[in-house]
Amino acid sequence: MITDITSPANPVFKSLKSLTEKKGRKAEGLFLAEGLRVCTEALHSGHVPRYLIFAADAEAHPLTQALIAATETARGMVIRSSRDLLHRLTGKDNPGAVAGAYAIPDTGLEHIDRSSAKLWVVAENLKDPGNLGTMLRTCDATGAGGIILLDQCCDPFSLEAGRASMGGLFTRAVAQVSGPEFFTWLRAGPGELVGAALAGHTIDYRAHRFAPPSFLFMGNEQSGLPPSYAAVCDTLVRLPMKGTADSLNVAVATAVLLYEALGQIEPLA
Repeated sequence: MITDITSPANPVFKSLKSLTEKKGRKAEGLFLAEGLRVCTEALHSGHVPRYLIFAADAEAHPLTQALIAATETARGMVIRSSRDLLHRLTGKDNPGAVAGAYAIPDTGLEHIDRSSAKLWVVAENLKDPGNLGTMLRTCDATGAGGIILLDQCCDPFSLEAGRASMGGLFTRAVAQVSGPEFFTWLRAGPGELVGAALAGHTIDYRAHRFAPPSFLFMGNEQSGLPPSYAAVCDTLVRLPMKGTADSLNVAVATAVLLYEALGQIEPLA
């Protein structure tokens, strides 16, 4: 059954709106994803929304119909609304036709199977959700298993991160742990930790021979890897900087390293 909501004062709408804040996501155990394409990618990956809200003018679209059917089958709540209310919900001036509220998955390391992928990304103290989402999107593009977030990283389940991931939040694994916990887990199995750094004993990233599984370790946008974390890496690599800039955006640097590693591990026939 489809429920019509036309007012932002509606209790269900207010509950969904709370998911735009981290404390609301924590309280409800849910997060928002916005956009017909993203919600469809989620469905194809086996993720069905607990709540589906769509603009009435998009109801006839086949992808919207598929999302409605899947949500109803899973006994979720389907809400018909307006573009204006979707704008109020997501904060976008040009909101998508659909948004969904999904269960926040367990992000413990026990759910990371290192043997399931040849490449992984590890990020320390990442602050920009746009960077995080872009890194997830690149993980998806290169077949990397996902991202392991250390210490005080931004929330991967924010609207901004999910939007930038273009569905990667649903197709890639995400873990949130402390640095010491990660290092203990890493050394309990196979895997090389390759840190991206500007200082210390580094080599050109093209000179390094990547072998699976490789964990690419990226630092904070401003300060990079802390010296104590760089010290535990098996290898430190650098990207040559030929101009006046001393570093690349962390999401761009991650993409460069992932594609270099992919090219080495899976060379063209």
